[in-house]
Amino acid sequence: MAIELPALPYALNALAPHISQETLEFHYGKHHNAYVTNLNGMIEGTDLADASLEDIITSSEGGMFNNAAQVWNHTFYWSSMSPTGGGQPTGDVAEAINSAFGSYDAFREAFTTAAKTQFGSGWAWLVDAGSGLEIMKTANADLPLAHSAKALLTIDVWEHAYYIDFRNARPSYIDTFMDHLLNWDHVAANLG
Repeated sequence: MAIELPALPYALNALAPHISQETLEFHYGKHHNAYVTNLNGMIEGTDLADASLEDIITSSEGGMFNNAAQVWNHTFYWSSMSPTGGGQPTGDVAEAINSAFGSYDAFREAFTTAAKTQFGSGWAWLVDAGSGLEIMKTANADLPLAHSAKALLTIDVWEHAYYIDFRNARPSYIDTFMDHLLNWDHVAANLG
């Protein structure tokens, strides 16, 4: 069972003008696809050839872990955005955010700070670590699954996620994600 590049949950141009079709053509079509291709080459003919992506992540290291984790991270990232996203959460998600952080504004500040201060390449996450919601940041391909935490939301802060549209202005990309793209329905589905 080969690992497949999952379809995007929206058209390549659906996130424009916030994230361009050109960015998705490179980020999804080249970067994400390369991780899938590389991983399939690494697992072919091994005991992991028929394993789930999660099983490969939890039982591998080095290049195999990096490629498997990046396939998972990117798939999760695409679902963390929506063409109709952004703004503040409602319902159970709003209650969980307020309970964990005190307010949406406090959550936003913590999440934004994690994304801005992740040195080099990596990710900022909203996770359920078992004792409530927390903000986590990970470097390179690392992910909450490797730390026994459940991912609820992520933003990719590797430069290839934003450089075409925002150049080196990571803070502007993060604000755009929060204001226009963040998919609270995805968070709600993971919270449940």
